Amino acid sequence: MTVKNKKILIIIGGGIAAYKSLDLIRLLKKNNNDVKTILTKSGKEFVTPLSITTLTKNKTFEDIFDKNTESEIDHISLSRWADLIIVMPTTANFMTKLSLGKAEDLATTVILASNKDILLVPAMNVRMWIHKATQKNLKTLQDYGYLFIGPEKGEMACGEYGEGKMSSPRQIFTFLNNYFMKKNLVKKKNFKALVTTGPTREYLDPVRYISNESSGKQGYEIALALSRLGIKTTLITGPTNLVSRTDIKTKKIISAKEMLEEVKKNLPVDIAICAAAVADFKPSKKNKNKLKKNQNIFKSIDLENNQDILGYLGKNNKNRPRIVVGFSAETENLNRNATIKLREKNCDLIIANDVSKKDSGFNSDYNRVSIIDGNGNVKVLKRNKKSFIANKIAEVVLDKLLIDDRNFN
Repeated sequence: MTVKNKKILIIIGGGIAAYKSLDLIRLLKKNNNDVKTILTKSGKEFVTPLSITTLTKNKTFEDIFDKNTESEIDHISLSRWADLIIVMPTTANFMTKLSLGKAEDLATTVILASNKDILLVPAMNVRMWIHKATQKNLKTLQDYGYLFIGPEKGEMACGEYGEGKMSSPRQIFTFLNNYFMKKNLVKKKNFKALVTTGPTREYLDPVRYISNESSGKQGYEIALALSRLGIKTTLITGPTNLVSRTDIKTKKIISAKEMLEEVKKNLPVDIAICAAAVADFKPSKKNKNKLKKNQNIFKSIDLENNQDILGYLGKNNKNRPRIVVGFSAETENLNRNATIKLREKNCDLIIANDVSKKDSGFNSDYNRVSIIDGNGNVKVLKRNKKSFIANKIAEVVLDKLLIDDRNFN
């Protein structure tokens, strides 16, 4: 399969590699894609509007205020028109602008106004690429959900060798093939996912309850990442202060029992990701009235086990999701304990979540995890924003589902 009949918007940045954008335009047009372009002020130093227009057969946009298109708001119409936006070459300066959310010209305004995926193709000197400021911007943009290809290692126009060379038009075209193939498969298959998140509360009386420190942030981000991939997602959440997107079906619960009931109601699904920190125990008896502190009950509270939601999903032969993913919050022996849980719950993947560090985990915007599969393969994700972690988890899960789907068929 090759990318065909798509609408691609290419923003041409200011770098010597800008000339390669013409080769990508040729490849895209050869395969019946509609291509529109925005030529930045610095990009104009390397390629001309005439050469671009000749290849695209479309107007080359340059200015945010264009007298010839006063009837349209270009930064809105262009961002809505495209199936995908590509920025090539993406310079260090352009990355800085995007990380700061600037909208100072047509290119940056289109990106800020866009509701589509954006592919950045970095190209710069190796020292500029490895600079701490650029790497910080890279993490920020990945956290925002931007897609990246490259840079590659090689000899650059400046004569130096290293990481910073722009990916070739053929490499970019191959990336686009894979991107749209995956998008089309997800749309065709109408995949459904279920995500649990947040804590649960097990009440002792109308005031007091057993719970934990979970904020629900990681699960919310995973639901968002799955939804962005085109997967119809249901989020079942315990008590949190977070607000999900309107396109994500959200069910709010309090107790573990309520969460299990909602899980059952929303089966069958293709993917189940249990990111919730479900209370393992609940009081054997819930008192109707507030207990007084002078009552002897607080010296000893009888507890009983809550039903295991992850175990139910993993071992449910009738409605078992094709991919079951669990979380294992650990303070020691991270991978070993998580692997034991993966086997006991019959999961396909387990996310080993290190909650021993103060700078990540519960009640933090950051996390550090390891993704472990049934064959013992481990993918380590170092400390990063939970949104970045969620995107990586969603990608791994979708790839595994697509492999399973090919084997199933």
